[in-house]
Amino acid sequence: MRREGAPRRLTADGTVWLWNVRHRHPDCRTVLSLRRAEHPHAQLRLVFRDAPGRVVAGFTTGSGEVAAVAGGHLNLNEPGVVRRFLDAAGAHGLLPTAHGVREEDGWPLFDAVANTPEPPGTGPAPDPGRRGHAQDPG
Repeated sequence: MRREGAPRRLTADGTVWLWNVRHRHPDCRTVLSLRRAEHPHAQLRLVFRDAPGRVVAGFTTGSGEVAAVAGGHLNLNEPGVVRRFLDAAGAHGLLPTAHGVREEDGWPLFDAVANTPEPPGTGPAPDPGRRGHAQDPG
């Protein structure tokens, strides 16, 4: 079982990214952190806090889940979701290029990501414990 907050690898357009998701208190926030493997000190943190019409992981939801009351639900533990946030952050010029941590509100990217289809090959990995079940191709 994966340790909470342990970095995971994601390759996008030839670049290896390390990412993790953590839930923090006292102000109850979920944070998606992204950094290039070759630049470990340049990091983007997308922060999701409860707000009117917005919900972060808590008692009634699973770890890493964020949702909009008006519609849309994302699990930040899924590589396809993280890839869509990575693409959206790049399109908005938010990717880190120098040393330091860039912290951004994740909600402005949420709506674009929630309405973007998952790129091919980024879905959840097949469960090695399950035999005879084909992985969903889409």
